[in-house]
Amino acid sequence: MKRPAATILFAVSLFLSIAVRAQADSTQLKKIDSLFSAWNAPNHPGGAVGVMKDGKTIFSRAYGLASLEYLAPNSTGTVFNTGSVSKQFTAMGIVRLEDQGKLSFDDEIHAFIPDFPDFEHPITIRHLLHHTSGLRSLHALFALGGWRGDDSRTNADLNRIILKQRDLNFQPGAEYLYCNTGYMLMVNIIEKVTGEGFTDWIRKNIFEELGMNHTYVEDVYSRVVPNNATSYYGRNEFERAVEYWGYVGSGNMHSTTADLLRWLSNFENPKEGWESSFRKLQTLDPLNDGTPNNYAFGVVVDQHLGKNRIQHGGAIGGFRAFIAAYPEQRVHIAVLTNFSAGNPGGKANQIAGILFGGVPENGDHPEPTTTFPMAAEELTRFEGAFWNETQKYFRKIYLKNDTLRYWRSEDNESPLLPQGKNSFAMLGVGGGLTVSFEGVGENRNMVVASGDEAPETFGQVKITEATTAEQGQYSGAYYSPEVETTYTVSAEEDQLQMYHSRHGVIPLKRLFRDVYSGEWPIGTAEFQRDGEGRISGVLISNGRVRNAWFGRDQDSR
Repeated sequence: MKRPAATILFAVSLFLSIAVRAQADSTQLKKIDSLFSAWNAPNHPGGAVGVMKDGKTIFSRAYGLASLEYLAPNSTGTVFNTGSVSKQFTAMGIVRLEDQGKLSFDDEIHAFIPDFPDFEHPITIRHLLHHTSGLRSLHALFALGGWRGDDSRTNADLNRIILKQRDLNFQPGAEYLYCNTGYMLMVNIIEKVTGEGFTDWIRKNIFEELGMNHTYVEDVYSRVVPNNATSYYGRNEFERAVEYWGYVGSGNMHSTTADLLRWLSNFENPKEGWESSFRKLQTLDPLNDGTPNNYAFGVVVDQHLGKNRIQHGGAIGGFRAFIAAYPEQRVHIAVLTNFSAGNPGGKANQIAGILFGGVPENGDHPEPTTTFPMAAEELTRFEGAFWNETQKYFRKIYLKNDTLRYWRSEDNESPLLPQGKNSFAMLGVGGGLTVSFEGVGENRNMVVASGDEAPETFGQVKITEATTAEQGQYSGAYYSPEVETTYTVSAEEDQLQMYHSRHGVIPLKRLFRDVYSGEWPIGTAEFQRDGEGRISGVLISNGRVRNAWFGRDQDSR
């Protein structure tokens, strides 16, 4: 009987896996293999894992099912959507064109997209590469415009809506804020410079050049391609992720662990003629105020277990991906999964810990165990409500069971351990986060800091209840020309709510005067008043979109 090609491929890959493992420390390899045993449960999706050391693949295994519907197993040759791992390849496209003198990282994007909006401050390619452009990001922007999570979206959709934007989240270079929009716009730039379609150009000039023969960018999500995994949401019970992603540049590159290891090895030993390119990909530039930003060109340059690392993760649908290079140790790791609870980043970190001799319980930032003596009565002086005006989110500090708590939502809070008269360590979040308080009374600020990242400052706000009359002041229709949609606000049984024809009713919870929170895609809604104290509109912020203006219909007043 003729055996299916997928079965033969799986058997061959397993044989090769066993062969290369014989060349490595068997104890380490058994420990790595054990990390993924749960992925092999019956009727369970899984993934593929590859590890390279000293130029040789020492571990290559696949686990679980590529298709639950057809009980097709994953193999080491299975192709997975890598999500945002794709970004470094788009960035490399820009780098290769810069190497050829066809563009400069500091070129303004108007030079390539002439009808791009004229914002107050210019945006350069360098800003796009570093996620410091201030542009509003794809998914958050579309959701605010009424798009649901499984609506198809493409680069053409973004190109239409981006032309209607009037404001940025922040001045270019002032902050780092992850932005898919920037990487999708680099597709326009590459196509403008080369005169070719992005998917074909990147295949010929990057994938084929580097021997990544099983890697491609997909711009038609409904296309049938053999040996691709299907993705699923869930941990123990699974549902298939409906595919809607037809955009490229920021994501939707499909690849195998072998191809990704081949790519990662270039950070250690670049292919001849690519030395400058892989070095430039690691370019780090500070923010405008000098604050470090460890997001280089499509990759994060950081340290893990005291070792220099180049890494990036990705997520789309139920696919999850994480790849990392430790060039000085000559170790490279690729973990690809087809279910949302796969946690490839955590697994990759555990693999590194096994190879490097152990992982601290809390990673690189162990939590403190000592405390500054402070009675419960003293802790009460830190209680209050705080608002981050820059990033538009709300936190509360309160005392519970003689422990100060940092509150994010009803089921999400962290204990604070005193470290000084006005400073605390946040526990349960991996270590390294500190909370401190400055000033007194109504002018008090809370500052949250983590390592080299720019600290976040929150101002104290006063919580008050809204009267029925005040609730009624918000009622009306609010329209945004930037996303071409309307939200209607009404008060129903003393509950303020927003309504959108595609999102339905979204209850609003009062944070403080004129500021409310709501479920996705609202985030926070800050109602604005004119000189006479009447509600004139609302600014909506949902993370990667800030201060989107929805003007109130004059007839609604």
